[in-house]
Amino acid sequence: MNIGEASKRSGLPAKTIRYYEEIGLIQPDRAANDYRDYSDADIHRLAFLQRARALGFSIEDCRQLMDLYRDRNRASHDVREIARAHVRAIDAKLRELEAMRGTLSTLIHACHGDDRPDCPILEDIAGETRVA
Repeated sequence: MNIGEASKRSGLPAKTIRYYEEIGLIQPDRAANDYRDYSDADIHRLAFLQRARALGFSIEDCRQLMDLYRDRNRASHDVREIARAHVRAIDAKLRELEAMRGTLSTLIHACHGDDRPDCPILEDIAGETRVA
């Protein structure tokens, strides 16, 4: 099937599919006219990649997961470690977001929100003052 049909069936934009091919995540066959010729297995791999990306895995993680998925002699431990590392990264990002939320909440509370030009939010962003 051509890239348009592969896009429809996988739910991924053609541009994303071309990118995945460019970086070696998928390798569709080529028809006699040198057009890409996607198989059902390619669509399955694209769906796999779409789900992995939706879970927030990086391209490199996706590459490793795809390699492990293809390897029927894989150790599930290897897959588990990639997932664990990803959860640790998510936890770190959540802590970072909570800290940002706290800082912004403090700044919002310190801002009068009136017609005066002084604004602790802008001052903090500019690095001029710090609200405690």
